[in-house]
Amino acid sequence: MDTSLLRQFVPLNALSLLTLNALAAQTEEVSLPKGRVVFRQGDNDPWLYFLLEGEVLCQEPNSAPYTIRTGSEQARHALSRTHPRDCSVVAASSFVRLIRVDENLLESCLGADQAAAYEVFEYDGSEDPAWMMHILSKPAFRKIPPANANTMFAHFEPLHGKAGDVVIQQGEHADYYYLIRSGHAQVSRITPDGVSMVLADLGPGDGFGEEALLTGELRNASVTLRSDCVLMRLSKQDFDSLLKAPLVKSIDLNDARHLIQEGAQLVDVRLEEEFQGGSLRDSLNLPLYLLRLKAQSLDPQTKYILFCQHDQRSSAAAFLLAQRGLDTYVLRGGLAGIKPGEGVSP
Repeated sequence: MDTSLLRQFVPLNALSLLTLNALAAQTEEVSLPKGRVVFRQGDNDPWLYFLLEGEVLCQEPNSAPYTIRTGSEQARHALSRTHPRDCSVVAASSFVRLIRVDENLLESCLGADQAAAYEVFEYDGSEDPAWMMHILSKPAFRKIPPANANTMFAHFEPLHGKAGDVVIQQGEHADYYYLIRSGHAQVSRITPDGVSMVLADLGPGDGFGEEALLTGELRNASVTLRSDCVLMRLSKQDFDSLLKAPLVKSIDLNDARHLIQEGAQLVDVRLEEEFQGGSLRDSLNLPLYLLRLKAQSLDPQTKYILFCQHDQRSSAAAFLLAQRGLDTYVLRGGLAGIKPGEGVSP
């Protein structure tokens, strides 16, 4: 997308050129014939639509319809920026072109751009807003407040590694959270009977190392570089304050009951043997160490209430699943906080 086209719109015109160039790669152009609906009143999609060419007809409840034309003052702004939509918009001319931008991503970009520490874009003496944009476009990082994102990028330390390097060793103490900036890595775990199990292959934008930081336990898996890599690492202190707090949501028993009534699913992230010894009714068992393998089997439209014996492992699981765009909650206090007969069933 040509940035000169994007600059005519509000608030895209407030972005720096570097950030606007990176955002341009994330925008989509939409072409519609006359009569095609752009969105309907009540829709709750994540997009901002801007009119590039043609005319659209807007219909609000209890009001006469009105037209927005390319080049008008109204067309400089997003069409019905409210969520849910307060009106319906339909293509009114024979041909309509629009661009659409993810509003959460745009808000993250505006927040980072306007924060005082512009050095958030600098790594190894060079500017790389495209990598920042790639990270902010991931589902979990959209939930991070702009000020946290700004500080996070400023505090990342670059780390260069060679193929075959072991960045994290199973059984070690945890000190850093890592994001892959370039290259590929593999997550593996030695089972109690000595068998090596590959849990995941990771690429640019993927993170690792959060489990032990969240549980306070030793590393439960090893991470080996499959190629030369550039990693960005964040200290435990920064991880806790900037990422853990916004991404891990804890709820009590009453809130859990309400969510279950609405269709939420209980997930026990303890080991299989612990689960077999007793768990909450109607819960799934997805042990934390297998979550990277099993996450793709979970429905992104379902809310998940995670629990373990206390809440350390479930916090790690919630963070990991949040990175994959799933809506997760941690049952505060875990099984240890539930009194006999109390349960969480509605």
